[in-house]
Amino acid sequence: MIIITAMLKCGKPLAAAVAASAALLASACAPGPAGAPSTASGDAIVAVGAENEYANVIQQVGGKYVRVSAIESNPATDPHTYEASSSVAQEISSARLVIQNGVGYDTFMTTIENAAPNSSRKVIDVQKLLGLPDSTPNPHLWYQPTTMPAVANAVAADLAAIQPAHASYFQASAHTFIGSLAAWHQAIASFRAKYPGTPVAVTEPVADYMLQAAGTDIMTPFAFQADIMNGVDPPAQNVALERNLFAQHKVKVLLYNQQVTDTLTQSFISLAHQNGIPVVGVYETMPTPGYDYQSWMRTEVQDLQKAIASKTSTEKL
Repeated sequence: MIIITAMLKCGKPLAAAVAASAALLASACAPGPAGAPSTASGDAIVAVGAENEYANVIQQVGGKYVRVSAIESNPATDPHTYEASSSVAQEISSARLVIQNGVGYDTFMTTIENAAPNSSRKVIDVQKLLGLPDSTPNPHLWYQPTTMPAVANAVAADLAAIQPAHASYFQASAHTFIGSLAAWHQAIASFRAKYPGTPVAVTEPVADYMLQAAGTDIMTPFAFQADIMNGVDPPAQNVALERNLFAQHKVKVLLYNQQVTDTLTQSFISLAHQNGIPVVGVYETMPTPGYDYQSWMRTEVQDLQKAIASKTSTEKL
């Protein structure tokens, strides 16, 4: 069972919101005896995914032996903003297994974990799992096709360490999950073979890893993408360059962060439509209900292909 925790949107920067709640978290999350296991629903392992795509992988690998919560799950909010709460802190403090993205994307998780130390808690930091430096410019690691196989294997290993009697179940479930990603990988390979070097524009680097795997040519400068992602006004010359991609028909599709738009990004969407360029919305958190991680990723590729093959826009899942 996955329990979804509501997200509350707050002003940027994130660090300020977390820092303001530090005292609350420390008091709300005071753990029991060090190393004491936390379980619910009988012997189910309590687990938390900072983002719901990671929670979904825990659920698929752990099955009936886990009780999973997702902290960031609302597709109508900006995952880069977060309002800490005592209830969220309590969820994390009681977890035996936690997955967080790293790369500065969900630093509130580390703040809460430090406020509620637990020697028996296992934490999978995906950035560290993949061996990525802190300077990694794009934090949207779940769009990289090689990420979730590594995550699934790490989840299986940690769950097996917590419940050794079910180790073979966790390993088999991870194997099944990794095998189920083949359709997504095949869709990426098919697009790359059929539409090599397709020029695309983006507003943020949300799906860049997948676009790169699909062989597209991302025409939007990364500095512009990073500014939009971080809520910084991009320089006028970069705004003009982005507009020219549409006005001069230099790209075949615009992909934008469906969860975070403002007047500037909306102007790009309108300009793309005015110039007959299809628009595809991509997501930072897994759309629910109706999707698991695999079907979500396959749908993103299918929407990209529809945009190129038939100029069909898909702005919302």
